Amino acid sequence: MTDEVDPNEALADEWAAALEQQADEEGGGAESSDAEAADWDDLAPDMSQPGDGDIKMDSILDVPVTISMEIGRTRINIRNLLQLNQGSVVELDRLAGEPMDVLINGTLIAQGEVVVVNEKFGIRLTDIVSPADRVKRLQGRA
Repeated sequence: MTDEVDPNEALADEWAAALEQQADEEGGGAESSDAEAADWDDLAPDMSQPGDGDIKMDSILDVPVTISMEIGRTRINIRNLLQLNQGSVVELDRLAGEPMDVLINGTLIAQGEVVVVNEKFGIRLTDIVSPADRVKRLQGRA
Protein backbone atom coordinates (compact mmCIF):
# COMPACT_ATOMS: atom_id res chain seq x y z
CA MET A 1 0.00 0.00 0.00
CA THR A 2 1.44 3.36 -1.05
CA ASP A 3 0.92 6.70 0.65
CA GLU A 4 -0.26 8.81 -2.30
CA VAL A 5 -1.32 12.36 -1.47
CA ASP A 6 -4.07 13.93 -3.56
CA PRO A 7 -2.54 17.07 -5.20
CA ASN A 8 -5.78 19.03 -4.72
CA GLU A 9 -5.86 18.17 -1.03
CA ALA A 10 -2.22 19.19 -0.62
CA LEU A 11 -2.91 22.52 -2.35
CA ALA A 12 -5.94 23.11 -0.14
CA ASP A 13 -3.83 22.42 2.96
CA GLU A 14 -1.20 24.92 1.77
CA TRP A 15 -3.84 27.61 1.26
CA ALA A 16 -5.39 26.92 4.65
CA ALA A 17 -1.99 27.23 6.33
CA ALA A 18 -1.19 30.46 4.47
CA LEU A 19 -4.55 32.01 5.39
CA GLU A 20 -4.13 30.98 9.02
CA GLN A 21 -0.64 32.51 9.09
CA GLN A 22 -1.94 35.74 7.54
CA ALA A 23 -4.74 35.93 10.09
CA ASP A 24 -2.24 35.44 12.92
CA GLU A 25 0.02 38.20 11.55
CA GLU A 26 -2.92 40.60 11.26
CA GLY A 27 -3.96 39.96 14.82
CA GLY A 28 -6.97 37.77 14.22
CA GLY A 29 -9.23 36.62 11.44
CA ALA A 30 -12.51 37.84 10.11
CA GLU A 31 -14.28 36.73 13.27
CA SER A 32 -12.37 39.32 15.34
CA SER A 33 -13.00 42.20 12.91
CA ASP A 34 -14.40 45.41 14.39
CA ALA A 35 -15.90 46.52 11.06
CA GLU A 36 -19.55 47.53 11.07
CA ALA A 37 -21.94 48.38 8.26
CA ALA A 38 -22.38 52.11 7.76
CA ASP A 39 -25.85 53.51 8.27
CA TRP A 40 -27.25 55.81 5.56
CA ASP A 41 -27.43 58.62 8.13
CA ASP A 42 -23.68 58.27 8.75
CA LEU A 43 -23.01 58.93 5.06
CA ALA A 44 -25.12 62.08 4.85
CA PRO A 45 -23.23 65.37 5.11
CA ASP A 46 -23.33 67.04 8.51
CA MET A 47 -24.82 70.46 7.83
CA SER A 48 -24.27 71.68 11.39
CA GLN A 49 -20.80 72.95 10.46
CA PRO A 50 -20.63 75.23 7.41
CA GLY A 51 -18.46 73.99 4.58
CA ASP A 52 -18.09 70.51 6.07
CA GLY A 53 -20.41 68.98 3.42
CA ASP A 54 -18.22 70.44 0.66
CA ILE A 55 -15.13 68.68 2.01
CA LYS A 56 -16.89 65.31 2.04
CA MET A 57 -18.21 65.84 -1.49
CA ASP A 58 -14.80 66.90 -2.87
CA SER A 59 -13.33 63.55 -1.86
CA ILE A 60 -15.59 61.63 -4.26
CA LEU A 61 -15.82 63.99 -7.24
CA ASP A 62 -13.03 62.23 -9.17
CA VAL A 63 -14.37 58.68 -8.63
CA PRO A 64 -15.17 57.18 -12.06
CA VAL A 65 -18.64 55.68 -12.59
CA THR A 66 -20.17 53.79 -15.51
CA ILE A 67 -23.17 55.40 -17.19
CA SER A 68 -25.31 53.28 -19.50
CA MET A 69 -28.57 53.64 -21.39
CA GLU A 70 -31.06 50.81 -21.57
CA ILE A 71 -33.62 50.69 -24.35
CA GLY A 72 -35.27 47.51 -23.09
CA ARG A 73 -34.89 43.94 -21.87
CA THR A 74 -36.15 40.50 -22.74
CA ARG A 75 -35.83 36.94 -21.45
CA ILE A 76 -34.84 34.29 -23.94
CA ASN A 77 -34.14 30.56 -23.68
CA ILE A 78 -30.60 29.43 -24.45
CA ARG A 79 -32.02 27.29 -27.30
CA ASN A 80 -33.46 30.42 -28.96
CA LEU A 81 -30.33 32.43 -28.15
CA LEU A 82 -28.15 29.91 -29.99
CA GLN A 83 -30.41 30.17 -33.05
CA LEU A 84 -29.83 33.94 -33.42
CA ASN A 85 -27.77 35.05 -36.38
CA GLN A 86 -27.09 38.21 -38.35
CA GLY A 87 -30.39 39.88 -39.21
CA SER A 88 -32.35 38.25 -36.36
CA VAL A 89 -34.75 40.51 -34.47
CA VAL A 90 -35.07 40.32 -30.68
CA GLU A 91 -38.28 41.81 -29.28
CA LEU A 92 -37.78 44.01 -26.19
CA ASP A 93 -40.19 44.86 -23.38
CA ARG A 94 -40.49 48.53 -24.41
CA LEU A 95 -42.73 50.21 -26.95
CA ALA A 96 -41.31 52.50 -29.64
CA GLY A 97 -41.20 56.06 -28.32
CA GLU A 98 -40.94 55.11 -24.65
CA PRO A 99 -38.09 56.80 -22.77
CA MET A 100 -34.80 55.01 -22.25
CA ASP A 101 -33.44 54.31 -18.76
CA VAL A 102 -30.21 56.04 -17.73
CA LEU A 103 -28.25 53.93 -15.26
CA ILE A 104 -25.21 54.85 -13.18
CA ASN A 105 -23.37 51.72 -12.01
CA GLY A 106 -26.61 49.82 -12.56
CA THR A 107 -28.83 52.24 -10.59
CA LEU A 108 -31.65 54.04 -12.40
CA ILE A 109 -31.11 57.80 -12.11
CA ALA A 110 -33.05 59.23 -15.06
CA GLN A 111 -35.02 58.61 -18.23
CA GLY A 112 -34.60 60.28 -21.59
CA GLU A 113 -34.95 60.20 -25.33
CA VAL A 114 -32.36 59.36 -27.98
CA VAL A 115 -30.81 62.24 -29.94
CA VAL A 116 -28.13 62.38 -32.63
CA VAL A 117 -25.43 65.02 -32.21
CA ASN A 118 -22.57 65.28 -34.75
CA GLU A 119 -23.36 61.75 -36.02
CA LYS A 120 -23.12 60.30 -32.50
CA PHE A 121 -25.95 59.01 -30.34
CA GLY A 122 -26.77 60.85 -27.13
CA ILE A 123 -29.66 61.10 -24.71
CA ARG A 124 -31.74 64.10 -23.71
CA LEU A 125 -32.82 63.68 -20.09
CA THR A 126 -36.56 64.08 -19.68
CA ASP A 127 -37.07 62.84 -16.11
CA ILE A 128 -34.63 62.68 -13.18
CA VAL A 129 -35.22 60.18 -10.37
CA SER A 130 -35.34 62.09 -7.08
CA PRO A 131 -32.45 61.52 -4.65
CA ALA A 132 -34.89 60.10 -2.08
CA ASP A 133 -36.16 57.52 -4.59
CA ARG A 134 -32.57 56.60 -5.53
CA VAL A 135 -31.69 55.97 -1.89
CA LYS A 136 -34.83 53.84 -1.47
CA ARG A 137 -33.83 51.75 -4.51
CA LEU A 138 -30.30 51.29 -3.15
CA GLN A 139 -31.61 50.24 0.26
CA GLY A 140 -33.92 47.74 -1.43
CA ARG A 141 -30.89 46.00 -3.00
CA ALA A 142 -28.99 45.55 0.24
